[in-house]
Amino acid sequence: MAIEVVDLTEADIPGAIQVIQQAFADDPYYRWVFDTSTFNKQRNYASLSARCHWGIRNALFQVAKETSIPGSSVLGVSCWLAPQPASQPESWYSWTQSWILSFSQLYNNIRYLGHGGLRTNRYWTWKQNQQDAQAQIWDDPRGYYFCNIVAVSPEAQGKGIGGLLVKKVLKMADEEGIKCYLESSKNVPNVQIYERMGFKMSKEMECRDGDDVCMLYCMVRNPRTQ
Repeated sequence: MAIEVVDLTEADIPGAIQVIQQAFADDPYYRWVFDTSTFNKQRNYASLSARCHWGIRNALFQVAKETSIPGSSVLGVSCWLAPQPASQPESWYSWTQSWILSFSQLYNNIRYLGHGGLRTNRYWTWKQNQQDAQAQIWDDPRGYYFCNIVAVSPEAQGKGIGGLLVKKVLKMADEEGIKCYLESSKNVPNVQIYERMGFKMSKEMECRDGDDVCMLYCMVRNPRTQ
């Protein structure tokens, strides 16, 4: 099976969302941050769709497909945020795009009468912990390639597709001499897989809501010289 990693297009968005929803159904973070009894799949689809449209314009949003089959379905998805130098102020374009995304999500809240099962207090707990962790870990003023999503369709797992998606950006990072960062909510087997790609554990992030805890593993990869 010949797999190609290409940039996400609007035509790929439904397939990409299906992969994300399937792949993260048993993810510890998603099960912690969403209330399964009130989870609204359609509301989640709308949220992911807004994120995908934003990602096409503002991130490294890529999909994996089988090249030997014309119009093949999406098998894997990745989204990376490009490095932002600490000394570089946010551009008006970036600021505007962030607000467009925020307004899209606000519209979805109105349309679906809520957040679709998202526990907003836990979401903001995670965002604060993430901000604190990055403040401790990120010491390179040039910024980091930040892996936001890696997801592979359940029927395509175990075929190296996730590795292809990650390594495409790692190659760019190596050529530019830029560090990479990710957070995984699965210790086994994800941490070991990322370690084989050159990532090292930097911090174990605890997200707590009473007695309910979600652990995320913050990992950094230094660029490899050729």
